[in-house]
Amino acid sequence: MTMLTALLLTLQAAPAPAPAVAASAPTLSQAQRDDLTCAAAFAIIASEQARGVTSALAYPTLVSRGRVYFVTTAERIVAETGSSDEGVGLALQDIVERLQAEAAQSNDPAGVVDAVMEPCLKKLDAAVPLPPPPSMLQCAVYVQLAYDEVKGREGDSSTARDLKTLASVLESRARDEMRDEGLSGNEADARFIKARESAIAAEAVRETDDTATDIDFEHCFNLARPAEKR
Repeated sequence: MTMLTALLLTLQAAPAPAPAVAASAPTLSQAQRDDLTCAAAFAIIASEQARGVTSALAYPTLVSRGRVYFVTTAERIVAETGSSDEGVGLALQDIVERLQAEAAQSNDPAGVVDAVMEPCLKKLDAAVPLPPPPSMLQCAVYVQLAYDEVKGREGDSSTARDLKTLASVLESRARDEMRDEGLSGNEADARFIKARESAIAAEAVRETDDTATDIDFEHCFNLARPAEKR
């Protein structure tokens, strides 16, 4: 875990000030301060989304893209200012405390957050564009791997059974798509094997790369929904 990842987890986990460190916050330009304000706001909202806070769920999911923005922005400002992770961390902590104080003292705390998030979400879309949604084949593989993980951890739990059902539906639909393309059963099997190998390799990258995006499981679950009757 990098220092910046640890800092992100600290900001997300607790509103209390971080322990003092032997460093000083760098002098920031207004543009750098604005970028760090967005990074801090994303960390706060992502933490609230993970806890199911209703107001935070009104924003786009920030757990993955917000993390990417946070890490890349903090690393860039470390390089631009010649500071350290700890120094930029102090600047971020100061911004977090200011945002929390402004919201707490306002008669419209949601409005304070909205005023910050509106321009920040535009920055996010420019800096970390939404990745293309996974295909039916990719979703079939992702959900199968999720099922394998949950079953290995929980056994034949209700969650494992649900994932198994979703994986089966997605695989069937993926095979239908490949059959429509004119692929044989053996060719479809080869595609599944290749997609599974790619998914496993990508998961290994996600475990070590702070800027790797998460899998859009919501999109995959939507693909597994029953087809609408016509």
